[in-house]
Amino acid sequence: MKKICTKGIEIAIIQQERDDFISLTDIARYKGAETGLIISHWLSTRFTVEFLGVWEQLHNPSFNITEFSNIRSESGSNGFVLSVSQWRSRTNAIGIFAKAGRYHGGTFAHKDIAFEFASWISAEFKLYLIKEFQRLKEAETKRLSLDWNVKRCLAKINYKIHTDAVKEHLIPPNVSKKETSITYASEADVLNVALYGMTAKEWRDRHPTLKGNIRDHSDVTQLVVLANLEGLNAEFIRQGESQARRLVKLNRTAIQQIKSLIGHPTIKKLTGK
Repeated sequence: MKKICTKGIEIAIIQQERDDFISLTDIARYKGAETGLIISHWLSTRFTVEFLGVWEQLHNPSFNITEFSNIRSESGSNGFVLSVSQWRSRTNAIGIFAKAGRYHGGTFAHKDIAFEFASWISAEFKLYLIKEFQRLKEAETKRLSLDWNVKRCLAKINYKIHTDAVKEHLIPPNVSKKETSITYASEADVLNVALYGMTAKEWRDRHPTLKGNIRDHSDVTQLVVLANLEGLNAEFIRQGESQARRLVKLNRTAIQQIKSLIGHPTIKKLTGK
């Protein structure tokens, strides 16, 4: 859970399936202490019902349009009241939900809906909220870019260790530059096949429109494992192991390490997932 501060109010943000959901309960505090009542009043207006209905039809294939039409017909009449639980149970809505919890509970809505609610609360507050949200996303983007570059640099540094081992133990003296390049490329592809399941050429053939190479398009998990494999392969080369045997061992290590890193909280933090 993340938080931003808007006009002196802390507003919680959570992620579900890569979408940001913002606390309507926190936003409502700008208007008053009875946050549940404030949200209910907003939810019960005809304009809100129509807005939520359009949003759900755009994003939710399981949305119950028939039940939505019934609710829309009821909205605006005297005594009409709609709660979050009623809206969700009757229409299978996904854009807004209530989350239980003493410290992190409340009503959350997709950012599109949250900004609409903030507009109903106060036009000024909505603008400040959008600014703070944008600042948060820009900071996340910069951090992720920096983290990826750090991992990419780490892989490049370890690759120097790898190429030194190749030069010292696999390239005989007095060979041509072409033969040397072939050896380096062959050993690089040992790592590529062990980790990605394909050579550099095979990757280029499959992705002719992409710029860069296979490693430039790696995610953080792959770059961490690649850096480890480069150090391991350098050591295997120094020990005199054959390329075929090294490939098997490196592939086994790559599989084990990726399994270990999938879902790891640090990797999730670096990728923002």
